[in-house]
Amino acid sequence: MNRISTAASPPILVIALFLVAGCSSFSRTVDPAKYDSMTCTELNSAIGNIARDISQTAITRGKVANTSVPRWLLGGARVKGAVAERETARIDRLKQQQEVLAGARARRCTSPSQ
Repeated sequence: MNRISTAASPPILVIALFLVAGCSSFSRTVDPAKYDSMTCTELNSAIGNIARDISQTAITRGKVANTSVPRWLLGGARVKGAVAERETARIDRLKQQQEVLAGARARRCTSPSQ
């Protein structure tokens, strides 16, 4: 009886990891139309938030990629790959958003020495 309870916990842990990785893809976004009305401080803060999100997503992607999926878990490797690809796509979207914000900041916030 004890074997059944301990054997059931690894699939639960793997499923929980995938659910947590999936939930991490929800984040706040900044509307590109609002970039021109944002102050330099707000632009800097938004760029910092996106950089933090990129780092967190990369850490999650690394954890998922390094997860050992048991052979008996059918489709586990495929799910692992799909989650890693989704995180990579999210990182790409965040980088594009960060570039747009950086461009808006470059247009609006020039340093006094230039």
